[in-house]
Amino acid sequence: MKKRVLVTYNMFRAGYAELIEKYDVTFPPEGRESFTYDEVMDMIEDYDVLQSMFNFKVDEALITKGKRLKLISNYAVGFDNIDVACATRLGIQVTNTPHSVTEPTADQAMGLIYAVTRRIAEMDRRIRIKGNVHVGLLENLGHSLYGKTLGIIGMGRIGCALARRAMAAGMKIVYTKRNRMSNEEEQKYNAIYMSKEELLQCADIVSVNAPYTPETFHIIGEAEFDLMKPSAILINTARGPLVDERALVTALKEGKIWGAGLDVFENGDYPSDELAMLDNAVLNPHLGTQTIETRNEMAFVVSQNIINFFEGGEVFKVNFI
Repeated sequence: MKKRVLVTYNMFRAGYAELIEKYDVTFPPEGRESFTYDEVMDMIEDYDVLQSMFNFKVDEALITKGKRLKLISNYAVGFDNIDVACATRLGIQVTNTPHSVTEPTADQAMGLIYAVTRRIAEMDRRIRIKGNVHVGLLENLGHSLYGKTLGIIGMGRIGCALARRAMAAGMKIVYTKRNRMSNEEEQKYNAIYMSKEELLQCADIVSVNAPYTPETFHIIGEAEFDLMKPSAILINTARGPLVDERALVTALKEGKIWGAGLDVFENGDYPSDELAMLDNAVLNPHLGTQTIETRNEMAFVVSQNIINFFEGGEVFKVNFI
């Protein structure tokens, strides 16, 4: 009897081709974007695998009802949507897609850096309204990137990919992370290790690339903005709650920092009304991995995680510590 796989979202089928061939795979009905939590709760008892999306909550109640569950294959680099401790306790493996998101998310971060420093998004909005932009030699000034310092908070895969892009733009790299990189890794990016406080004081652009944990909640808040240069820019393509959004709004309004580029927000998919009104903030709806190629690649990886789990091969395991 074929293993049964429940997919919570109606994703492109190309990346699932081999999985569909080998197993009994259930997607949401045609015309539906996704299953609801309650629908998955009603169905989960009959499935061996739950293929969840990053925005689908897999809590203790759902996991414990999945009496046949052996694997939760998450479509995401993160796994904060899953109660990994519960899954581990019940002997259910959790997997993710760590590598697929690296390059596109770094692209997004670099794009936000350009958009904020050169005021690209702001000028695009304003020039569409007749009389809203005055053209002159000293009008609409932004900041050059060449020679500036990029401070990366969380120098993991995405942080390193962003560093490569910044180096190509002629930027200097400083970073902070829980475990310092080796000398060889630092030399590769000409990166200088600093404490978070030192980084905030010297960086022209601060990019948040850390994972979201209880320890990193509001890792950037009022105290951190007070340390930053008035000309500094904050970039967040990681998780919204890493930045205190109210403190950010205040910092942008009062000129504590020059601008911000955000792909994520503290309280869900949308920014606060106050943040949305600010011209010195570039706001995107979590576009970090939103490319056709990435979506298909992630579907392929979650499928391979499932196939390899049952048939042998590399699996990107998430372990509860």
